[in-house]
Amino acid sequence: MTAGWVPGRIGAIAGIGYEVEMERLQKYLAHAGVASRRKCEELIVAGRVSVNGETVTALGTQVDPQRDRVAVDGRPITPPRRHRYLLLNKPRGVLSTARDPHGRRTVLDLVPSERRLYPVGRLDMDSEGLLLLTDDGELAQRLTHPRYEHDRAYEVWVDGRPSQTTLQRLREGIELQDGPTWPAEVAVQRRESGGTWLRFVIHEGRKRQLRRMCEAVGHPVRRLVRVAMGPLALGELTQGQYRALTRQEQQALRKAVGLD
Repeated sequence: MTAGWVPGRIGAIAGIGYEVEMERLQKYLAHAGVASRRKCEELIVAGRVSVNGETVTALGTQVDPQRDRVAVDGRPITPPRRHRYLLLNKPRGVLSTARDPHGRRTVLDLVPSERRLYPVGRLDMDSEGLLLLTDDGELAQRLTHPRYEHDRAYEVWVDGRPSQTTLQRLREGIELQDGPTWPAEVAVQRRESGGTWLRFVIHEGRKRQLRRMCEAVGHPVRRLVRVAMGPLALGELTQGQYRALTRQEQQALRKAVGLD
């Protein structure tokens, strides 16, 4: 085995120590576009993968994506590109789309980037709050797939003062034109003159779902703010601000959709 390379450690090449973010070999291969994670595991076990010139068959092997030389059937594998993940506090009046044929302002106007980013999940023009932008297509697809049922939390200001009976109707599900909604968590946060702030936690993402639910029980929405999605929380970001996800947030997202 090539001197200086040891599977599964934070190590050194040519005897020079350095701190690195190690990555499982099958994950590295999948991110580089070789094949699915499971298929990459099969390639490793079959002895078709080498690291620094040596054949590797152990699935627990870890590599340094920036320094180790990985090959499949002798063909060098290009290190996977590091994806970008941004959390934005979308203001009201901004479209959560990549482009608009009518020239209206979109979330990409708020986030300068050399890469092509895409918003994940619906957040209509009149709504505010947490929106994820990324160039990781696989993660985005899974985050929006109903199979994973990610919690989405919202703070919603509605007209009037919903009764306990009305709140219970919202919790149990409302019959809408496109079918009944799933059960939701609903709690009163505070009451203000002429309206009430409610906190919703739902598991589905139909178009304008919360607005239609509240309209159906006689309490139209005045303001709607998404404050959490899966393991992500809006936190202290002000409207129009954005930040990169932390390493821990990225890992939590990938784990939530079965990518880790």
